[in-house]
Order: sequence, then structure tokens, then C-alpha cells
Amino acid sequence: MPDAARPPRHVLILGGTTEARRLAAALAVEPALRVTTSLAGRVAAPRLPAGEVRIGGFGGPEGQARWLREHAVDALIDATHPFADTISHNAAVAAATAHVPLLALRRPGWVPGPGDAWHQVTSLDEAAAALPALGTRIFLTTGRMGLAHFAHLTDLWFLVRSVDAPEPPHPPRMTTLLDRGPFTLDGERRLLRDHRIDVLVTKDSGATATAAKLTAAREAGVPVVVVQRPPVPEGVPVAAGPEEAAEWLRGIVSGAGSD
Repeated sequence: MPDAARPPRHVLILGGTTEARRLAAALAVEPALRVTTSLAGRVAAPRLPAGEVRIGGFGGPEGQARWLREHAVDALIDATHPFADTISHNAAVAAATAHVPLLALRRPGWVPGPGDAWHQVTSLDEAAAALPALGTRIFLTTGRMGLAHFAHLTDLWFLVRSVDAPEPPHPPRMTTLLDRGPFTLDGERRLLRDHRIDVLVTKDSGATATAAKLTAAREAGVPVVVVQRPPVPEGVPVAAGPEEAAEWLRGIVSGAGSD
């Protein structure tokens, strides 16, 4: 580890996920580290992590590279949602520009099991195109930001679950359920039954906190449209969990301390 006389090594976490908060909590207690988490600011009342917090965008990859240099960041960890591909792309460009080591923290994706009726697609537009042939009462759990992709489906009814209230454009026949995970299996079973859901739409976020809906859909024989996650930017190493990310960071810090 770095010499005790050295200032703490500065790590910037691009956060907003459970894994990011777990990582920040683990790193914030280490005296050799200064931990800052950056949140995009899209959720009105985010769960704040341990350590320092900044909220808002950087102004593109150039602005982020400038922030990395100005705040003497020694390592960057992209622990954003698996579908935050624009943020991940900007982070890769910024890290390369500022010559800062970058790691992507990505929870493993979901895998279909026996009895699952999954229809895997690569985009929200493909998901919307698949729905008319599958059912009429849709449980949409892809987040409030992508509802415009389903706005033209006027013959279908949607139950939309999100943390904050969605804004137009969105499907005309829609009921909004404001809620935040984790969700229980009994609760998801009841939701599918009470709303007579015949199709579930989800992104492959891989989160255990929201996986109960998949089990409930399997039990009820409800087909699931699964939007596949975008790839991590080329050349960026990937950690599957906070512990693996912390080990990577300790290696970076140890290497920097031996210069």
C-alpha cells in the first residue's frame, strides 16, 4: 500500500447501483483512499453512498477528462447500470484521455432456466415490435426513460413500474406504479395476478433485487421479453462484484505507491 506520508489515492466511482454503494462503503473505511461517487442525478431522491458525492453530468468525455485531471483521480470505476452505455462510453474516452486506469463493475446477467419463455431482443424498439403477437396487458419494467419506444402501441395496456413518475411521450393506456426494489416473490405474484398481466418486458439488468418478477412470470406461464445489455467498451477490464473491483483497485494503488 502507499506510504503513510502520501495523500490518499483518489478513486472516482460512477455510481447509482447497489454494487456501487457496496463498493463505496468498503473503500471509504480505507485510510489510503479518498472515495468520490458521481451520480447522474436522474433520480429525485437517490440513495447516497459512503464517502464524497457529486451529482450531475460532466459535460461529455472532454469534461470528464478535465474533472479527472483537476481532481487528481488515480483510478476510475464505472459501476453504473449495465444499460448506461453512453456514460460507459464517455468514461472510456475520458479515462484514456486523462491516462487514468478504468474498470467496469458489472453484475452478471440473468440466464433463462427450465420453464422460462424468454424472447430476447437487442433494443427497446425490438421489444415494442414483439409485443402485439404476445399479449395485450404488459408489465413494463424497463424504466421511465424509454417509454417513448412504446407510445405508438395504442391497443395495448401497460403497467409501468419506476422510481419516479414518467413524463410523455408514453403509451396512452398506462397505469404507473411508483416503487423501488427489492421486490418479493409473493408481491410479484400478486401484481401479475391482480393486473392480469400476460407479458413482462424487462432489461437484463441482472439485479437480484428485481429478479423475483422472472420467477413469478415463469410460474404463471407469462412470456418475458428480455432486452439484452450493451457490451462494455472494448479494452475495459470487467469485475463481476464489488470485492473483485476492490482487489483491482488495491493493485492499482500498490503499483502507484511503488513509483
